[in-house]
Amino acid sequence: MRIASTAGLFILLLSLSACQKEEVEVTPEPVRGLKTFLISEQENSSARRYPSVLQPSESTSLSFQINGILGENNLDVGQKVKEGDVLVSLDKRSLDLAVESARAALDEAKAAARNAKADLERKEKLRVDGAISQTEIDNVRTTAATSQAKVEQAQSQLDRALEDLSKSDLTAPYDGIINSVAVQSFSTISPGTTIATLYNPSGFEATFSVSYDIANRLVVGKPVQVRLADNPKVVLRGQVTELASSTNTVSSYPVVIALQETHPNLKTGMAVEVSMEFAVTEGEGYPLPISAILVEGSIDIDENFDPLEPVDVAVFVYNEDTQTVSKRVISIAGIRENEVIAVSGVGLGDRIAVAGVSFLREGMKVKLLADNK
Repeated sequence: MRIASTAGLFILLLSLSACQKEEVEVTPEPVRGLKTFLISEQENSSARRYPSVLQPSESTSLSFQINGILGENNLDVGQKVKEGDVLVSLDKRSLDLAVESARAALDEAKAAARNAKADLERKEKLRVDGAISQTEIDNVRTTAATSQAKVEQAQSQLDRALEDLSKSDLTAPYDGIINSVAVQSFSTISPGTTIATLYNPSGFEATFSVSYDIANRLVVGKPVQVRLADNPKVVLRGQVTELASSTNTVSSYPVVIALQETHPNLKTGMAVEVSMEFAVTEGEGYPLPISAILVEGSIDIDENFDPLEPVDVAVFVYNEDTQTVSKRVISIAGIRENEVIAVSGVGLGDRIAVAGVSFLREGMKVKLLADNK
């Protein structure tokens, strides 16, 4: 009797265990909340963005045309100057001495020329009376001519000395800002030695490189937008001004753009982002948040993504009738801000998953959250 009772208890425990196991297996999976993006507009262009640095459109290396010893140099980078301002000067003592010496030589030459002229006039009168020979008068005429030539030479030397003195001051050729200072005070200067560089703050440009395909789509005058890296709210208009026809780097072609408007915050060396618009290759497309793209394989959607060549990627589309998601392959052909441009595979009214897409799977039951748009 005791044995039978024990066996009954064992059978009861096995039954309870089986029931618990069966209950665990049928526990429903939690329904994941899903954020979606409702496609409600079309785009016919994409944008490419390129980092660059502002440089002045007009920059001048300032130098002296003569030798000398530089005086005190008080120039500072960023200093504003006006056209005609004396920036630095050479030591004028030797130049002043050269002017004084040339002026004294000129006075001496003029005195000698006056004496030679007076002597010639006297000798010509004597020649009329036959008191001197023709040879003697010819010699006097040569002396007078030589004396006059020395006057002209001395005048040229004085003019050159005065010109050198006038070149001892380095002046600003236009209103601008000092960009660099290359020489310290009291240095020995040779002609052409750069003392400082000056730039015009009213014009800036930026240079960057593009791929071969992009270069073939560009023309001089193409409009661009320039955004300040330190202040993204500042967006300025610009245009392409130069296109390189050759390059020293494989598949990288330099492009120069010039700003068409200015801003008080602009400074040379400032980091900027240049944005250019390109027509979508398929005519029209639909903007999608980058977060909607399911990253698979070697696909890398970044600033190097080429808008001219459509790429197949995957997204999850929400089905309102079944409240599930399904994976769909679409083609994208460009980037605009934080969005990609889908040119096939989706349409107006589609809801695309934009959060946690790596955790979704085909046919997964989800709960629709508030629209992302």
